[in-house]
Amino acid sequence: MTTERINFEGHGGHDLAARLDMPDGPHLATALFAHCFTCGKDIVAARRIATRLAAMGIAVLRFDFTGLGHSEGEFANTSFSSNIDDLLRAANYLEGRGMAPGLLIGHSLGGAAVIRAASQIDSVKAVVTLGAPHDPAHVTHNFSDALPRIAEQGAAEVDLGGRKFCIGREFIEDVRAGPLDQALAGMRAALLVMHAPRDAVVGVDNATAIFSAKKHPKSFVTLDDADHLITRAEDAEYAAGVIAAWSGKYLNLRAPTPPPGAPEGIVRASEADANGFLQDIQSGPHHHALADEPVAYGGTNRGMSPYGFMAAGLAACTSMTIRMYARRKGWPLEHVSVDVSHDKVHAQDAGGATGDKVDRFTRRIRLDGELDKDQRARLLEIADRCPVHRTLERASSVKTELA
Repeated sequence: MTTERINFEGHGGHDLAARLDMPDGPHLATALFAHCFTCGKDIVAARRIATRLAAMGIAVLRFDFTGLGHSEGEFANTSFSSNIDDLLRAANYLEGRGMAPGLLIGHSLGGAAVIRAASQIDSVKAVVTLGAPHDPAHVTHNFSDALPRIAEQGAAEVDLGGRKFCIGREFIEDVRAGPLDQALAGMRAALLVMHAPRDAVVGVDNATAIFSAKKHPKSFVTLDDADHLITRAEDAEYAAGVIAAWSGKYLNLRAPTPPPGAPEGIVRASEADANGFLQDIQSGPHHHALADEPVAYGGTNRGMSPYGFMAAGLAACTSMTIRMYARRKGWPLEHVSVDVSHDKVHAQDAGGATGDKVDRFTRRIRLDGELDKDQRARLLEIADRCPVHRTLERASSVKTELA
């Protein structure tokens, strides 16, 4: 993933700071992310979701609303409607670059904003909300004690999570315009509602109301015990994975034509966490896996190790090769399983002549079915014809280039 720092003009003519996360490979679709109330574009959930989507070919634009983060303007002069206007400006910016957004993702109040904005962006095919309120006025619960002062003075400073913000009367009046039922009833795009049942900031009843007001297609996925800001890495990882799997159905992602000499296409590993070893492994737009290292080696153990993938390739290829042969022969093979372990041993242990260490893969094959002794012996021989087995046994060439 490459991240481009950009600016575009917001509703009030101010420059809004944004990050455009681009795929390292083919660009297949574009998403637009709206952050939560008084948050910013760089929160944990936004970064992980953007990284995960970029790995599968979806560019993600995430930006700071007017007066927040690195964007210009006065937050006190903004409103819920101005947030929607900023979203529409972001969509127009993307369309101007030939990458109109097909996916909108909104966190908390940003989720309410993308619901309202969706019908005004023709390219949108799918919408995702994370901990969104059914009624935007819900956000005023965070500073209810300041509402009389805001009404009387026109604006007042409030403390939100240890940070000071000036909230204006226009914002309060705007969010009190009513629930999102009308926007949801008219939404043509597919909707994914994600919410944590124990969300202490926006109750899960909001998710129920949003889901009920939307016609199909729609989906509801729980975030279990995640907090409202989805601050834990494992919760952000789960949300990112679900969004990636779900959105692929509606964005109609098409795998690019494989390059010459690579009939199965490109397998790409992209860093998911620069502080550890977690990797997004992507083969085309639809096949994803996580690679990692055990905790003892500085990883987070959220995926197989690189050697684990090698062993998995050998095991899978062995099983497929056996099945293919038995099917062609019409033999009563009911089920195949292959266990593979990997170790490094001295060459003489593996039948070699030198004292150097070599890699040894030990394969244990289980064949279920009414097979006779000769059939089992023959299938064991066929296992050695597995293409991955042959690749590992003979010398290979690895050519490395700097992109």
